[in-house]
Amino acid sequence: MSLQVFYFEFKAMGSPCHLQFYAASVAHSEQVFDLVTRHIALLENRYSRYLDDSLISVINRRAGTGVKTSLDPQTFALLQYADQCYRESGRLFDITSGVLRKIWNFKQTRVPSKAEIKELLPLIGWQKVQWNYHSVYLPVTGMELDFGGIVKEYAADSAADLCRQQGICSGIIELGGDVCVIGSMPNGRGWPVAIRNPREPEQKLLEFTLQRGGLASSGDYERYQLIDGVRYSHLLNPKTGWPVTGLQAVSVVAGQCIVAGSLATIAMLKAQSGLRWLEKLHVDYLCCQSNGQIFNSLSV
Repeated sequence: MSLQVFYFEFKAMGSPCHLQFYAASVAHSEQVFDLVTRHIALLENRYSRYLDDSLISVINRRAGTGVKTSLDPQTFALLQYADQCYRESGRLFDITSGVLRKIWNFKQTRVPSKAEIKELLPLIGWQKVQWNYHSVYLPVTGMELDFGGIVKEYAADSAADLCRQQGICSGIIELGGDVCVIGSMPNGRGWPVAIRNPREPEQKLLEFTLQRGGLASSGDYERYQLIDGVRYSHLLNPKTGWPVTGLQAVSVVAGQCIVAGSLATIAMLKAQSGLRWLEKLHVDYLCCQSNGQIFNSLSV
């Protein structure tokens, strides 16, 4: 059977996305692309905090009301993963910390006061959330869940699985910089990927090929505030309410994109100790420190 390569561009979850794979016909490629985009749209509609009728928005509106929200197996699995990240990170990866965006608005150039931060800290704490296989409940009015740190990477993994179920054996998907390989190229080689310089986005720090698994990055280069010459990252420490410092960016390669993404984010949240933490895990990473020094364990 003769295979052709097909390339699609689309937008999802507020980001430019790409899907490239080998298929036997135009009709099959378009069918797969349609299934993938509809799948990702369903995840966005369910978990986006920007949509008033999403499941996350419903959960958040019920905070402190005494009304629990029923869970489906997929959402329960994501909560389980968030719980694991919370414990593995030393309580730094906390999906209740998104409430801090109310005062760290990265469209404005103002540092919140200590009083503003102190007022929100009681609304943060994954350990406060009441959840089991059947339901979830936020016990304090004003608390919020935010899946922004895991859902895009989960979408990449699940979209890759969907492609495989449709008979696609060779391909790659990228959702806003998070990458998942569907299968290596027909010649057995990996797909070319690149990691960009966090301070010079047009400059590539590293190019290599990825045969399997996922690649994800986290850093202070896309969403940040520059106030009086100081760069404030969008990554916030849930214990202090302040942006993390110490690292510019971290990229990780792992068996799943969701794992790569959470490891990169946790390393950023751990700041100065993030690099040592990654080294202990024996994962493939590229780490840019705040002084511009680069540490790379990726095999290229």
